[in-house]
Amino acid sequence: MWNQHRNQEQETIIRTYADAVYRLAYSYSRNRADADDIFQEVFFRYLKKQPAFESPEHAKAWFLRVTANCSKSFLTSAWKRHTQPLEQDIMIFEQPEENQLDEALRQLPVKYREVIHLYYYEGYQTDEIAKILKRKSSTVRTQLTRAREQLAKILKEENL
Repeated sequence: MWNQHRNQEQETIIRTYADAVYRLAYSYSRNRADADDIFQEVFFRYLKKQPAFESPEHAKAWFLRVTANCSKSFLTSAWKRHTQPLEQDIMIFEQPEENQLDEALRQLPVKYREVIHLYYYEGYQTDEIAKILKRKSSTVRTQLTRAREQLAKILKEENL
């Protein structure tokens, strides 16, 4: 009986944080297949560790921190560095809808994409982002400002 309760609890937690984890993984990888891999790794770690959360905010912060760590590890892994993208002439059946902002975000360095994502998509304040990413609040604010400046420059160049 206890095991069934634990499984239901885990399933609820996974459903609750799945979208946030996937969005952050995608913001790092900008690729659905890689985001899927990162997503699976995050929830595998959750099921393996079975951490106890003090609050929903603590749980969300844990999932976003683990997602950021898994994403960084994935993007710097030897396997990822030694893979080549498919040639452009190969037909891709499922391609994410591209828009101007998505393309501009793709051009930003990872450190800027992650603060933009956490601030605008997840609704965190800069002090909360600093805790999640283990950076100084002033660093997060600077990165957010620089990310906005770069986005504005990229979007302006694309509209010329």
